[in-house]
Amino acid sequence: MTGNETSPLWQPDPSRIERTRLAAFIALLERRGHGPFANYESLHWFSVDQPGAFWNAVWDFVGVIGTKGEQPIARAKQIFDTRFFPDASLNVAENLLRPDASPDDVVLIGCNEDGVSERLTRRDLLARVGHMQALLRARNVGIGDAVVVMLPNVADAYITMLAAVGLGATFASTSPDFGADGVLDRFAQVEPVVLVACQSYRYGGRDFDCSAKVGEVLRGLATVTACFIVDHGDSPPPAGTERLSSALESVESADPVFERLPFDHPLYVLFSSGTTGRPKPIVHRAGGVLLTHMKEQQLACDIGPGDRVFYFTTAGWMMWNWLASAMASEAAIVVYDGNPAHPAIDHLFELVDDVGITFFGTSAKFLESLMKSGVQVSDRHGLSTLRSIASTGSPLSSEGFVFVYEQISPDVHLASISGGTDLCGCLVGGDPTGPVYPGEIQRPMLAMAVDIVDDVGRSLPPGEQGELVCTRPFPSMPLTFLGENGDERYRSTYFERFDNVWHQGDFAEWTPQGGLIIHGRSDATLNPGGVRIGTAEIYSQLDKIDAVLEALVIGQRRDADTRIVLFVHLDGERSLDDELESEIRATIRAGATPRHVPAVIVAVSDLPRTRSGKLAEIAVRDVVHGNAVTNREALANPEALDLFKDLERLR
Repeated sequence: MTGNETSPLWQPDPSRIERTRLAAFIALLERRGHGPFANYESLHWFSVDQPGAFWNAVWDFVGVIGTKGEQPIARAKQIFDTRFFPDASLNVAENLLRPDASPDDVVLIGCNEDGVSERLTRRDLLARVGHMQALLRARNVGIGDAVVVMLPNVADAYITMLAAVGLGATFASTSPDFGADGVLDRFAQVEPVVLVACQSYRYGGRDFDCSAKVGEVLRGLATVTACFIVDHGDSPPPAGTERLSSALESVESADPVFERLPFDHPLYVLFSSGTTGRPKPIVHRAGGVLLTHMKEQQLACDIGPGDRVFYFTTAGWMMWNWLASAMASEAAIVVYDGNPAHPAIDHLFELVDDVGITFFGTSAKFLESLMKSGVQVSDRHGLSTLRSIASTGSPLSSEGFVFVYEQISPDVHLASISGGTDLCGCLVGGDPTGPVYPGEIQRPMLAMAVDIVDDVGRSLPPGEQGELVCTRPFPSMPLTFLGENGDERYRSTYFERFDNVWHQGDFAEWTPQGGLIIHGRSDATLNPGGVRIGTAEIYSQLDKIDAVLEALVIGQRRDADTRIVLFVHLDGERSLDDELESEIRATIRAGATPRHVPAVIVAVSDLPRTRSGKLAEIAVRDVVHGNAVTNREALANPEALDLFKDLERLR
């Protein structure tokens, strides 16, 4: 896609639009004397121009439990000093658990490679959270403490989070596939008092033992006073730990407690997934995360009571936190533990039919792998409940959009969304009342003053690529970074490139339809001949070539210029011969421009990815240039980096 005019793949019919929560929200605004709103663009303009009125209405519409206070926004000269709902008090766990809602509603469905493993009602979850809180209180956990988990995507991870957050503690999580150094790089910065971990986990039909890793992590966390192991097997827990089930037996269960705290109370610590340097420990504020997620889920994703919301994620990715928030809209969350392509690549769609998933979230990588597999999803699965599909993690190609509508369902709202760990939410995403065009993200999110600018901060017209920025404050801006000079490091990370403007390093362009195309990370853009090129433009062309399973592209310094180097992971039946190289170059030239054609193409047996599925372009670039990769633990397969050392074709 280059932003040319095109026809929509999907357009909701008027009756569907009328039933959306976004339509109901617009009606609320108009009853309050705002509007009228002719379209999404006019609503977006209002949300940016009058943020106080907008966020005040969002609080009421989504039903935040807590005290709102009189002032929705306290403006400041600098974006990062702006405060939302400065007089409010709330508790995120109370909002997620909704204790006054129906106790018999299913709120959490646990699934794994074998199918559905458990279904918890609100009554069940409240009881288990209350019991876990009793244990945490017995270990003196309270306001200002930190609780961390190293767990798969299972119910115990959510129960621990809800229990800790209910007590006013700050929470951080990671998945058990991280090495001990990767876990310590993250959790040592948090200084937790309680660690909850697993002794083993299953992935792809294999069991992986974590006993030694847990012991190493525990020895490296001097602040931990209690470590609980969630496994229920016969083997003894690692030294210095307690089995969680036994520890719970030692305390009396109780009703859960919800400490109502300020809007800016530290809720989560999330960690950047970059592959250079220690991961940044980003502190997110409670009210900002809750309000942002409820806005996105109810207004952009049309999630409400009775929905069943699935997002494939691990406990080490911000989409885990996003998924947990869906409970605040009285939806059930469907949590999956294991390999999404085991025992078959379309296994997750069995769950759609088995539990009635209405919202299915995944990565562009998964959808494009499914597309290349040739599996006819709609022929093998009913998918009668499925209403929405969301894709994130990397840009979804135009071919990926077409695949969803041709091979999965012609009547789903496909929302490509983008934001990230930095804001624990979305800058741009879906509009359930508007058309979906191939390769495009539909709209800026409501109340996000998104723009695309050149190197000196000037707004760019449709079709020109530049930096994706946000020019006004929003509630889920981080509070700070942990550690020494945390405020200074936070401000330099997001506000130094453009004065008083949020910038997190995405390269994008507007389309004539008012949507956006993300072209990858701006720190991974290519500059052959001094012209900036987004890597996603090349990837979208390679999706057309069946022999190329995956690809990664970098810029390699050569004399006084940069040349494009393309690495391809091929179908096992093909080799990189002259015929395939010619096909790759011709496809890129025809679908993009001659400037996008790589100077060198190299076949490799694997490509490194972060644990959230993103290509590690910068890490590969560093290896090719002989630079050290200092955060290999951020990679799911760090051994793949060795494939890029001393390649003859790159000399």
